[in-house]
Amino acid sequence: QIRETIMAKLVETGEKDKLKEMLRDRLSQCGWRDELKEYCKEVIRKKGLEKVTVEELVADITPQGRATVPEEIKAELLKRIRVFLQST
Repeated sequence: QIRETIMAKLVETGEKDKLKEMLRDRLSQCGWRDELKEYCKEVIRKKGLEKVTVEELVADITPQGRATVPEEIKAELLKRIRVFLQST
């Protein structure tokens, strides 16, 4: 319930898009996107291009992607959300 309310507020104000853009920029700057892309290629090489589905690829890379987001980026995102919630 509270999560839905927060998400609605983020969407209404356009803050969600700003946070997504910030996150995209930071992840790109620190090389996270390139590392995940390489991990993707590795998974495809191991399984074979013809044998891997998009669903399997997403299932394989999602935990890896989440686990490798730098802590400082997570902290920055959380801080921005807290500041937003305090100002509304």
